[in-house]
Amino acid sequence: MTNEDLIAAAREAARHSWSPYSDYAVGAALLFDDGAVVTGTNIENASYGLALCAETVAVAKAMAEGRRGGLVSVAVVGPEDKGDGAPITPCGRCRQVLNEIAQLGATDPEILCVGGDEVRTVQLSALLPHAFGPAHLD
Repeated sequence: MTNEDLIAAAREAARHSWSPYSDYAVGAALLFDDGAVVTGTNIENASYGLALCAETVAVAKAMAEGRRGGLVSVAVVGPEDKGDGAPITPCGRCRQVLNEIAQLGATDPEILCVGGDEVRTVQLSALLPHAFGPAHLD
């Protein structure tokens, strides 16, 4: 799967966003080492604190399918008609959620942060240096 294919999967996921309050649809696509792709989209709630980010939804789906590790890369896209067109990155909570599944497989996935005219590629460890994870609980 190419980066473009993964980004397209994230864009398709964003089409299913439930974001009536922010009007900011986000999609995420997770690529695993066996070639599987798991997607998620943001789901808002009238009680704003209960909203779920696209990356968190995708990780929850992957974990519910029994995936533990093997995360190779992640594409995150936002709406093309919002903001200044700069690439979006996972929020702090999502960085931690992504780190959990990555550490279970001892990977450092590539994060494709997609903007209107640019795709910024960064390793998860650069987005979340000195991350807390499962090994800290042993």
